[in-house]
Amino acid sequence: MPTADDLIPAGFETALAGFVAHLRDERGCSPATVRAYASDVASLCASCARHDVAEPAQIRLGHLRAWLAADAARGLARSSLARRAASARAFTAWCLRRGLATVDPGTRLASPRPGRTLPSVLTVSQADAVMASAAGAEAGALSARDRAVVETLYATGIRVAELCALDVDDLDFARRTMRVLGKGDKERTVPFGEPAERALSAWIAVRSQVAGPLARSALFVGARGRRLDPRAARTVVHRMAELAGVPDIAPHGLRHSAATHVLEGGADLRSVQELLGHASLATTQRYTHVSIERLRSAFAQAHPRA
Repeated sequence: MPTADDLIPAGFETALAGFVAHLRDERGCSPATVRAYASDVASLCASCARHDVAEPAQIRLGHLRAWLAADAARGLARSSLARRAASARAFTAWCLRRGLATVDPGTRLASPRPGRTLPSVLTVSQADAVMASAAGAEAGALSARDRAVVETLYATGIRVAELCALDVDDLDFARRTMRVLGKGDKERTVPFGEPAERALSAWIAVRSQVAGPLARSALFVGARGRRLDPRAARTVVHRMAELAGVPDIAPHGLRHSAATHVLEGGADLRSVQELLGHASLATTQRYTHVSIERLRSAFAQAHPRA
C-alpha cells in the first residue's frame, strides 16, 4: 500500500476511482477482490509517480516491472506478486478500453508462477472431533449458532463469506439444500446432511434471542444482533479446533477438508466443482493431489514393500 508520503497524481486518482467502480458495478467482483485490486493499483500508481509518471497514458512496461521488482525485493510472496501482476494487467487493459491510454503495456508483463502448495486438511476423524466438540459445547443461543456454523461449513464446503451472507429464506429443509451466492454473484444450490440439518434447526429455534432489527433476514447473527462477520466465524472455527485438540484450522480449511473427503468418498470432479462453486475445473483438481498424498502416506506406512 502507498504510504502517507506517496501522493497519487490527480490523473491516477480519477482512473483508479473509475477502475474500482468498473470492478464493483460492471464485473460484479466481491468486496474482498475489489479491495485487493484497488490496493495493488494504488501501489502501482504511487510507484509510477515516483518515476515522474503522472497519468495512465505514460505508463510503460519498465514501470510495471520496476514496481514488481521492488515488491519482490522486500520479500512479497510469489502468490502476492502474481496477483499484483494480474491487477496491473486488468488496470492497463481497462485504461486502454476507456481511452485513458493508447497502448497497453500490461500485455507484455509476465508474472511469477505462484508456488503450488497443497491445502491443509483435517482427517475424517479430526473433522469428526471438531464437530463433536461443537456438539458438546455449553448450552445457549450463541453455542447453538457456533454448532450450526461449523456443521454448515464442513457439510457444504461453502466459503466463510458465503456462510455469513446466507439468509434464513435460503434454506430448504424439505430438500436439505441451501441457495448460495458465490463469487461474481453466481448462485448455486448446495446440499447438506442430517447433522447440519439438526444443528441449523436448533439454531433457528433460538435465533430470535440474538437477532436484532438490522438482521431480520440473516441466517447467522453475532452477539450484538447484526449479521455475523467473517472474522467472528473464523474465531468460532479456531476455538472449536482448539477444543477438539486437532491442528488449528480456519473456515477455508474446513472447505478444503470437505472437498477432499467428498472426493475420497468417490465423488467425481465435476460434482465437487459444482459443490464448491469453482469457475475452473483446474482449481478443483488441487484436491486430487491431497488425496494422492494421503494414499502415498498410507502406502508407505502399511505396505510391506513400501
